[in-house]
Amino acid sequence: MKTNDQLLAINSVTHANNTRIKQTHILITTLMFIVSMVLAPLNVSAATTDPTAVKWHPGHYYTIMSWGNNNSKYLSEVYSELKATPALRGIQMRYLWADLEKSKGVYDFSSIDKRLAELTARNKRLVIQVQTKSFDPNWKLVPDYLKSAAFENGQFPFSDYGSTTIRGYNIKLWNPQVRDRLIALFKVLGARYNSHPNFEGIGMIESAMGQPLEPISSAQADEFYVNMIQVNQKMRLFFPNTMTIQEVNYPRPVLNSLVTQLRDMGATLSGPDTFQDEKSLNFKATQYDPYQGIYNYYSDFSGMMAMAPQVMRKNYENTRNDGTGYAPTVSDILVFARDTLHANYIFWSRIPEYNDQVLEVLNWVEQRSDPAGGLNPVCPTAYSSCTD
Repeated sequence: MKTNDQLLAINSVTHANNTRIKQTHILITTLMFIVSMVLAPLNVSAATTDPTAVKWHPGHYYTIMSWGNNNSKYLSEVYSELKATPALRGIQMRYLWADLEKSKGVYDFSSIDKRLAELTARNKRLVIQVQTKSFDPNWKLVPDYLKSAAFENGQFPFSDYGSTTIRGYNIKLWNPQVRDRLIALFKVLGARYNSHPNFEGIGMIESAMGQPLEPISSAQADEFYVNMIQVNQKMRLFFPNTMTIQEVNYPRPVLNSLVTQLRDMGATLSGPDTFQDEKSLNFKATQYDPYQGIYNYYSDFSGMMAMAPQVMRKNYENTRNDGTGYAPTVSDILVFARDTLHANYIFWSRIPEYNDQVLEVLNWVEQRSDPAGGLNPVCPTAYSSCTD
């Protein structure tokens, strides 16, 4: 029989051995974790077992003025407001095609890189829009190499309906070579940014062609929208973990086919304006006119695809494009986008005259009470899953 002193000695040795075993286990576990972090690629799928999970941070975002994309004083003000307004989850920046592709296959993403790094440091997110339509004839829309015969000069001038004054330019998207060069741009962007956790989304400008000042055929018009869908399909391929966005407003006869295909591929529905009383946008189909306005699709496809309406200058000024409505409050716009358009995201243009009102509303408790700022936070069924 062992004495008490012998038992104490045995227990002491056993305790010491157990302690060494636990410490060794902790050390091995820690080393394995460190190795796994070093070897894991910077990809959102690393945080989920689903490699197609989409980054999902619904809520309110600024759309900043394009002239401010690289203006340090302006950006300093923007970042200060982001810090003071928790409901603002990030910003949307807009780049003309020519801003990003300087010559054929030569790209300049330095502005995007800088803004993305600055936003990441602030735990905010970036959405970019590639603009393939300009609203000022003096803007350089496309790279110079597209202005050649092989690309049918790349772009066409358009006017407002009933006018002959050039409003801006749109790309000749019906041309397969123009389409393929745009796809090439998105491919390079996808390889660079899809895996970045703070790169929230990428999109294209409105579906409305504008009134061409040069005659185009019905076949060209049809191919314009066929190719728009093909570009969006490629965007989904190049950005499997990132929200891809298409602004859709007109023409009404193509909307059903266009939006249905966008839904089926998992794209996000957006629009260039939030006009509560615009008749053509709210139009309900009848037996005499079966083509409903775009706002109806927000209700029809809510929960299936992400919804991300834009609020532009004119939307702050009036509820109708022609000015025959009334001047809404920011709260009015928010309620319409949230409750009628079922918004998951809202992009608020940072317009000086209205900015204080936007910030005031976004700092109300209703918007500060949850990360989505009171908007619909549910992951759309078009995505296999969403990840934070």
